[in-house]
Amino acid sequence: MKILISAYACEPGQGSEPGVGWNVVREVSKYHHVWVLTSHCHRPAIETELARNPQSQLNFIYLDPFDFQINWNHQGKHTQKWVYIHYYLWQIKAYFVSCSLHKKIKFDILHHVTYVKYTSPCFLCLLPIPFIWGPVGGGELIPSNFWQSLSLYGKVYEFFRSIARSIGEYDPSVRLAAKRSVLAWATTEETACRLRQLGAKNVQLYSQLGISQEEFVSLSKDIKSNLSPVRFISVGRLISWKGFHLGLAAFAQAKLPNSEYWIIGEGCEKQNLENITQELGIRKQVKFWGNLSRNETLTKIAECYTLIHPSLHDSGGLVCLEAMAAGIPVICLNVGGPAVQVTEETGFKIPASTPEKVVNNIAQAMICLAKDADLRLRMGQAGQKRVRDIFSWELKGSFMSQCYQDVGNQQ
Repeated sequence: MKILISAYACEPGQGSEPGVGWNVVREVSKYHHVWVLTSHCHRPAIETELARNPQSQLNFIYLDPFDFQINWNHQGKHTQKWVYIHYYLWQIKAYFVSCSLHKKIKFDILHHVTYVKYTSPCFLCLLPIPFIWGPVGGGELIPSNFWQSLSLYGKVYEFFRSIARSIGEYDPSVRLAAKRSVLAWATTEETACRLRQLGAKNVQLYSQLGISQEEFVSLSKDIKSNLSPVRFISVGRLISWKGFHLGLAAFAQAKLPNSEYWIIGEGCEKQNLENITQELGIRKQVKFWGNLSRNETLTKIAECYTLIHPSLHDSGGLVCLEAMAAGIPVICLNVGGPAVQVTEETGFKIPASTPEKVVNNIAQAMICLAKDADLRLRMGQAGQKRVRDIFSWELKGSFMSQCYQDVGNQQ
């Protein structure tokens, strides 16, 4: 089949949105002829990879509105506020480019992959071909009981995020994408509910995340069950809704001897988190590593007992899959994407009841895993099996390919 894919963010060797875009287009091109619309900022990395590993059925069309680029991988404070405007204009230009392409190529299926955000429009849905949307997320909200635990900046962020989400739902182009989709994949049940309310008729739950076979082999080395010191790790942007303040409070409460807590990432909450470590008396046990490359981050994860991922709303949570592939148990909240990835066999899913109960339950899970090497081993092995059996990019590519066939047969 001839597939047109909208992947604004698409780049090899990356996590997050660019990694989702790249892995989807690479895998489905093993089964179909694929044309990908993406931004010029990803071109150098894509062309370097294709020169190294040619993909005969994979074609890229690079475009940007008014030839203005925003580098997705290096968004600072000044570019972040422009990226969604840039994306909106990019989608408009992508529509006109795709109209010309469709006249020449006659695509069978249109698939929107990135942005993985259900309130981001996809004007390509106006093309007269079957439209698959997603997986998309973003329908998750912070549990109401946790507003009090956020910093002032965090509360302001969540307030405006809620407003932006509401405005996005009233965007006619977003509602049009929902109504014109023949299949809409949602990353979480919360997003699935929003898609149905927007008019999507065929909504299915499906995670946007995966681990490639190469990554799995690299990560799934022998599980180290008796590392010293006892070491916990959290990875992500240092912003309020990631919940790292809850992880630090739990670590202080656990009072484990000869233990450390590593935090990888940068963000506006860094100073606040550093202040929290001083107040809790754990400053000497907590190491802030700042931003590291993906390979460096994965190496750090493998040196730890457990990943602590107390995110309060998260459509994805790729780091949870990376930790599971490395044989590391995960402690997360039972909300959003991590709740889909992690099971009772692979880690602890903490109910998002109140901040006090969450801190206490995370602390108890930390103590349990620190003291029980056999449990860490069993959970680590179960995590590796779950990633291999369910979250393999190769399997996801095969699944999407079959969905294309099914949709095409129904038309």
